Amino acid sequence: MAIDKFHLNTVIVLQARMSSTRLPGKTMKSILGRPLLSFVLERLQKCKCQDQIIVATTNKPLDKQIVDFCRREHVDYYIGDESDVLDRYFQTAQAFGADVVVRVTGDCPLIDPAIVDEVISFYVDHYPKYDYVSNVIDRTYPRGMDVEVFSLKCLEALKRYAVTPEEKEHVTLYVLNHRDRFTTHSIVIKKDLSDYRLTVDTEEDFRLIRNIIEALYPTNRQFTMKDILKVLDEHPDWKELNVHVKQKETTRNT
Repeated sequence: MAIDKFHLNTVIVLQARMSSTRLPGKTMKSILGRPLLSFVLERLQKCKCQDQIIVATTNKPLDKQIVDFCRREHVDYYIGDESDVLDRYFQTAQAFGADVVVRVTGDCPLIDPAIVDEVISFYVDHYPKYDYVSNVIDRTYPRGMDVEVFSLKCLEALKRYAVTPEEKEHVTLYVLNHRDRFTTHSIVIKKDLSDYRLTVDTEEDFRLIRNIIEALYPTNRQFTMKDILKVLDEHPDWKELNVHVKQKETTRNT
């Protein structure tokens, strides 16, 4: 039976773990007395185009902190393999009956719900034309606003064809390197904001994110990307905190 595009079960799978190499424990580092993960979840819960949010974590002892947090906050979670993140996504999607999978990572506490909804809406409005839609193919959004949306069928194909450790760790790398095998679409904005780094991978990243949240959250819990850029314009020295930080390289084809 064909899936009704207006009743697609759209599941945000939020990957999170404690054993980051550059900033161990970053997922549960505290800002305003709350773990970083709680800010990601709160913002994703504002998305209008999602049906479920699942935290996909690992079976490592350290990640019990994440599981305990999810239990306390009544957040759905799935425990899977640490290194094979692709399998973790596949198992999570199957376990929660996802028709559409939305990939967001736990190190993006400033993610703008409106941007997430925009990418999901484009995918659903054109369903089933595209296997994969994202704002990371041709990067114009800041790092930290990354959203990827793909079908369960696409995820099943990745399970079959992605075989290298890197492809299994970086869930959609195979799609990005083999776009001739998938129907894809890139969401872009007119102004290139890709030089802004709003993700948490290092201590310098964390300091910047903490400054932004402490400046905006107490008076405006639903602050947008526009609000973030405004506060950075007001504090140009903040952007210098992590301007030297380089994203980890992957073997992505250009």
